Amino acid sequence: MISFENVSKSWGDNHVLKSLNFDVRPGEKVSIIGPSGSGKTTILRILMTLETPDEGVVTVDGDRLWNVTRGTRIANETKQMRLTRRKIGMVFQQFNLFPHMTAIENIMEAPVQTLGMPKSEARERAMGLLDMVGLAKHINHRPPQLSGGQQQRVAIARAMAMRPRVLLFDEPTSALDPELIGDVLNVIRDLAKSTDMTMLMVTHEMRFAEEISDRVVMFDHGTAVEQGPPERIFREPENERTRKFLRAVLEH
Repeated sequence: MISFENVSKSWGDNHVLKSLNFDVRPGEKVSIIGPSGSGKTTILRILMTLETPDEGVVTVDGDRLWNVTRGTRIANETKQMRLTRRKIGMVFQQFNLFPHMTAIENIMEAPVQTLGMPKSEARERAMGLLDMVGLAKHINHRPPQLSGGQQQRVAIARAMAMRPRVLLFDEPTSALDPELIGDVLNVIRDLAKSTDMTMLMVTHEMRFAEEISDRVVMFDHGTAVEQGPPERIFREPENERTRKFLRAVLEH
């Protein structure tokens, strides 16, 4: 479903991704762990076309998203890129909701504007998604009237409104107060169990990653240093860098 072939990305002397080869199977739930600055979020941003790789090929669901030869200048966004990106939904750290729109308007916006969906159909879909994330009573609340956890659940519903094949999560609980994290994780847990969507999540919630993931990938200095089933990665990691990282995180 997702394929990175020899993908590199640098800012100056900072090599964020180094000839990365990385695949995700259809329907697979993959968590990416690792220290800050290891390249985790850059992977998601390249998939969302928010960053341009310096080199490499990225495909999503068999369609080419990026094909970059080092040193060449990238042309403007293509129709193929836009169509491929529609298959991808992303939930950001900071929610990124439109503050002047109600919860239901935030969810309806992309299907109406991007897919040309009739407003009545978009509203019906948005109502169902708000119910799914436990916010059916908050349809007319604007983001400033919602808690951080509620805003993030609206953001998840908004990402789902486009019926993506792939759903990306960039540390979805890192901006939340501790008491609000559980409700958001419950929504993601239900999605992981009840859908066949491919899910790729960057997270510091190690126990949660262990619970929902088919595979965990440890990143460090722009490369995947270790990957495997969560029970092995968290209980018997083979790489010393993974062992050191998990000790620091789990003892914190």
